[in-house]
Amino acid sequence: MITFSLKKKERQNMNTKSSGQKLSTQASKIMRSNNSSQIQKSLAASALSQRNTGKITGKAMETKASMVMNSNKYSGTTKSLAASVLSQSDKNR
Repeated sequence: MITFSLKKKERQNMNTKSSGQKLSTQASKIMRSNNSSQIQKSLAASALSQRNTGKITGKAMETKASMVMNSNKYSGTTKSLAASVLSQSDKNR
């Protein structure tokens, strides 16, 4: 039997959140739609890639999602995707 031991800091950085079923379904529809914007597709792809994987949001995607959240020009759907992506980011960044 092989046992792995993670340092306390490594355990704290692990992502315990993942995209929920409702958001993942919405993200999937966005990815298949010809009417979705490039920013929506980008955020949807990130949200889908984090579904039950433990992956965290990268720095560039964090920046993009933050820009969406701070702008008035994006729809509620786009902001929901951005919020999900940001909630799964590295706590230390």
